[in-house]
Amino acid sequence: MNSVADFARELFASSIQHTASDIHFSPYQEKANIYFRIHGERIFHSSLPLPDYKRLLSYFKFTSGMDIGEMKRPQNGTLEHRTDHKSYDLRLSTLPITGTESLAIRILTPMDHTPLDKLFLFPSQLKQIQSWLTHTSGMILFTGPTGSGKTTTLYALLQSLMNRRSFQAITLEDPIEKNLHNIIQVQVNERAGITYDTGLKAALRHDPDLLMVGEIRDQSTAQFAFRAALSGHLVISTIHAKDAFGTIRRLKEMNIQQADLEQTLVAIAAQQLLPLYGHMHLPKRAAILELLDGSLLQHATRDTPPYQAPSFRSFSQLRRKAYALGYLKKG
Repeated sequence: MNSVADFARELFASSIQHTASDIHFSPYQEKANIYFRIHGERIFHSSLPLPDYKRLLSYFKFTSGMDIGEMKRPQNGTLEHRTDHKSYDLRLSTLPITGTESLAIRILTPMDHTPLDKLFLFPSQLKQIQSWLTHTSGMILFTGPTGSGKTTTLYALLQSLMNRRSFQAITLEDPIEKNLHNIIQVQVNERAGITYDTGLKAALRHDPDLLMVGEIRDQSTAQFAFRAALSGHLVISTIHAKDAFGTIRRLKEMNIQQADLEQTLVAIAAQQLLPLYGHMHLPKRAAILELLDGSLLQHATRDTPPYQAPSFRSFSQLRRKAYALGYLKKG
């Protein structure tokens, strides 16, 4: 292997060229396999002899601010990778295994100013989401797997809203992926005592019209975010769930009460990215969304989801529509 630093730079360059969202290092016996996560698929890239991998691991731990001597506890760190035109933030995570540690690196792609009308495959879905932002209080949630474009959607919606009206908008993020104009952005840093929970409490003292919580990860953050929405603030956030109806089940698992769901939830959007083919005027990928709002949402919170409601379109229905319109390849 060339120098460790050179190998790391070449690896990052290759991952960016392949539009990878993550790099996985899987050490096993005498070697470590390297995989790229590309459009949701885990794809083999190359292998390293185990001694070379351990030197690379030590380099990554040192340069990302981890304790290089700690091998028995999981650690997290951050790095920056610069190219001629862009700067990428890298989030590193180690996990102890027998004899060494595995490593995963999340690649945070610089956020471009993507026009809202280029984010979504179906323009009617964008219009529906924009109508939600006319509310002055309540909770709007976006859900979807990692890499589905939730953060890009939130940023684009926030910036569009700020361009139209004067808001006191505050975001709590881990990490901040893009600097937004005229918006107060707070970096969550748990080691410094700035958690989502403490950040939310401080943000409420700044008289916000709108709060963006980067991710609802646990019960305490969920309950505080709902209290903020109940007290007259518009709160938008992301949460991990399989689909739109699964979001409600997830909230109930976090002990959000039925009354709070009915009084606070404005809407839920579950998002997936589809690769598009044969349309030069469109981006390579665009989002489709399962949308819950109004009476449809109220029924869903009462455990009586009206799956046959004419206004609701599931992911499978949306993919069939995209295929019928020529945006997708069969299968």
